Amino acid sequence: MKIIFTFLFLISSANILGQHPATPVERVKQAMEQKEQAFQNSLVKNVPFTNIGPTIMSGRVVDLDVNPEMPSEFYVAYASGGVWHTKNNGTTFTPILDNAPTQNVGDIAMHWPTRTLYVGTGENNASRSSYAGIGMLKSTDNGATWASIGLMDSQHIGRILIHPDNADVVVVGATGHLYSPNAERGIYKTTDGGKTWKKTLFVDDMSGIIDLRHSPKNYDVMFATSWTKDRKAWNFTGNGNNSGIYKSTDAGESWTKVSTAQSGFPTGEGVGRIGVAIFDDSTIYAIHDSQFRRPEEKKKDDGNELVKDDFKAMLTSDFLDLDDKKLNTFLKVNGFQEKYRAQNVKQMVRSGAVKPFDLANYLEDANSMLFDTPVVGAEIYKSTDGGKTWKKTHEDYLDGVYFSYGYYFGHIHVSPANEEHIYIYGVPILKSKDGGKSFSSISAENVHSDHHALWINPKHPDHLINGNDGGVNITYDDGENWIKNNSPAVGQFYAINVDNEKPYNVYGGLQDNGVWKGPHNARENKAWHQNGKYPWTSIMGGDGMQVQIDNRNANIVYTGYQFGNYYRLNLETGDRKFILPKHTLGENPYRFNWQTPVLLSPHNQDIVYFGGNKLMRSMNRGDDWEAISQDLTKGGKKGNVAYGTITTISESPFQFGLIYTGSDDGLVHVTKDAGASWTNISKGFPKDLWVSRVVASQHKKERVYVTLNGYRWDDFDVYAYKSDDYGKTWTAISGNIPASPANVIREDPENENLLYLGTDNGSYVSFDQGQSWQAFSKGLPHVAVHDIVIQPEAKDLLLGTHGRSIYKTYIGPLQQMTSEMMAKPAQVFEIEPIRYSSRWGRSWSPWSQVYEPEVTIIFYSNTSGQKTVIIKGESGIELQRMTVGADRGLNYLSYNLELSEKGRRALLKANDDLELDKARNDKYYLPKGSYEVHLDDSSTPLEIK
Repeated sequence: MKIIFTFLFLISSANILGQHPATPVERVKQAMEQKEQAFQNSLVKNVPFTNIGPTIMSGRVVDLDVNPEMPSEFYVAYASGGVWHTKNNGTTFTPILDNAPTQNVGDIAMHWPTRTLYVGTGENNASRSSYAGIGMLKSTDNGATWASIGLMDSQHIGRILIHPDNADVVVVGATGHLYSPNAERGIYKTTDGGKTWKKTLFVDDMSGIIDLRHSPKNYDVMFATSWTKDRKAWNFTGNGNNSGIYKSTDAGESWTKVSTAQSGFPTGEGVGRIGVAIFDDSTIYAIHDSQFRRPEEKKKDDGNELVKDDFKAMLTSDFLDLDDKKLNTFLKVNGFQEKYRAQNVKQMVRSGAVKPFDLANYLEDANSMLFDTPVVGAEIYKSTDGGKTWKKTHEDYLDGVYFSYGYYFGHIHVSPANEEHIYIYGVPILKSKDGGKSFSSISAENVHSDHHALWINPKHPDHLINGNDGGVNITYDDGENWIKNNSPAVGQFYAINVDNEKPYNVYGGLQDNGVWKGPHNARENKAWHQNGKYPWTSIMGGDGMQVQIDNRNANIVYTGYQFGNYYRLNLETGDRKFILPKHTLGENPYRFNWQTPVLLSPHNQDIVYFGGNKLMRSMNRGDDWEAISQDLTKGGKKGNVAYGTITTISESPFQFGLIYTGSDDGLVHVTKDAGASWTNISKGFPKDLWVSRVVASQHKKERVYVTLNGYRWDDFDVYAYKSDDYGKTWTAISGNIPASPANVIREDPENENLLYLGTDNGSYVSFDQGQSWQAFSKGLPHVAVHDIVIQPEAKDLLLGTHGRSIYKTYIGPLQQMTSEMMAKPAQVFEIEPIRYSSRWGRSWSPWSQVYEPEVTIIFYSNTSGQKTVIIKGESGIELQRMTVGADRGLNYLSYNLELSEKGRRALLKANDDLELDKARNDKYYLPKGSYEVHLDDSSTPLEIK
């Protein structure tokens, strides 16, 4: 049933207060059941999706589990890309979690003697893209089937420990909800393989268990670390009084806190994330992300260069007395615009237009808030008495390991062969041979930064397997040299786009893997090892973000990395122009989202729109900017994360200056006069939800679509809306989509009733403007879909997933599925002509596979059951007949162009001069000519050129 509402419609008291309760676990279970049912009943369940890669940059690894008897076999868990299995040392991998309800993984553990695999779902890191899971999963058949075994409301699993002698005995550390308090967190134990669980440690509803280890030869001795954290869209606090270390001597049945004030380990509000490594019952290492502040350094001598902090408390008189040369050096080094030089800045201060503080404020942005925090950071502690006392292993700061975002890292490892050999990692990976007194880097040019997992071969300790944001690396010489093992397509895309070249290219920005470009039809194989050229090319580093391509010249690309650091690239010449809009001195700095939106005007590709907290416009390709709006957010919130920012921009193709924006704090605005005036059109929406997409219709000037995303409140409901009056009134169109946050909605360019929508758990299509939705499934795992684009000429739909790279399918038939067509018994769709080849039925050599032609016959059936497809020649001669089992909806029949024996005789009889040669595989194929494919009362031509 459609629900139409105006700005006066009723909303819940929770939304009035701006508070969003986390989705109840019962609703999550219901959504899983609904989606399974949606797969079975979907009209598009047979629409095939193909993964087009890329693979070379991989995605974030969170855990490894290696066969101790045969290390060439191991499992890799990706944060949002599932679990993959290799039996050939990472040469190839097979996904084994694809038929499970999620691809989000926090930890894995294999009991190798019984081949029992446990998967803790929901990533254990706390980054912007650490997605929730559905508790614990278990498989005893290498992923052919999965059983859900509880802890579903934990959402994020930190660690799993299986008893070496009993696969049914398992201890789990659950970190709990990422964005909201909840009780299902702490340590749980099962002795019956997950049928029942007992909570053995609960700290509080904001503190979960982030690490958990047992002594290598004594399962009874365990150490666990609790982590107090509070993540909001505008702020992250990753420390607190209840972060600490706990010990158990009875296999997790009971726990004692050992990081006490008397132990020597830090205590108090500044204690952050902790990781542990155990050499034996007595010797334990801990790595601590200390959020305690460093002591202030002594003020520099007056003769040294000026720094940002100098201006924060500087008096006007002192500023005016500054040496001009010294001030100019500061202004130039810190990238102040040319108009800001010593004399005119002093005049601005003298007149009262700006204050000395504004020079420091000018340089404050989201990056500085992230990186310039003066915390202690990573530090290593060691205990030699079973955790009773702890001592720091090093004297100096470990700078450059965590920077200030230790919430993303937190593991330490000790070699099973030598208690003095330890490994830590954050951005680099480091080793110490003296028990943590000193460290050296074992990073390399083919090893990605940002490390999350490590396995040390207990029999050959120089053999390491490392998991990082760029995939898997293996070394056999303790990090001197590394092998890269990236064949899985597990890229974490934020955004994708396409150009109009022939063949067209695909572009995309990835989490921590930059921006890449590649042909849509590139074959994902190993041929590039021979020719030296991988078909996809990196065009930008950092965390890759949105991409816009000039439709007049595909070499001109606008893209960048986090927090609005965007460039105009000329891919032909290699030139790049930094185009980040800059506020004026004295004005509050603009706020830019992690994934800053950029848009080229459909009316003039020289015009660029850019979203901060205001909408920026450039009339000259980003060389100059002006703000064409007031603040289009609620003004931001106090915190350490950029917030109160524009997240999405859309300009109507019908009218220049008819522009919509959406913000991360729930506001949608429209201007009909190119920014001269703006109207808030979001007063009827649930409050404070992230506007993930606003889309101006290509088919009706007054129409606009919006999706809202509650992920950052642990709210997993689907919020999707349509308006046919510029946003004055809205219709809810989320319909029958199972609960999962909505990331993107896209209109079909040909059929105005056809919509596509991507959620954190899959993708859907609607044939009736959102009244009902059909689930895509063939070839697609349950993965987050962050972006959807359509290449209109090729009629290709592409899904940018955050965990499984990019998928593609042909949507020509979907575009023809009107209500009238779907009322027919059957419909055969147009078939692309195929070119005849003498290679049909032959091979290059006796050792090569036979080359066989193939066309795909796509047809719609409005009932399920047996269907007969007939290939006819001239005068209606039957040449081939195929009986297929059809599903209600779209069906795909692969036909190899083979003649039946009856059809061969009929064809020869009708054409006396025709010569039909048997192919080497003893088949007869249709010769060049024109044919027809018939199904019920429907037919379509089949041409062999």
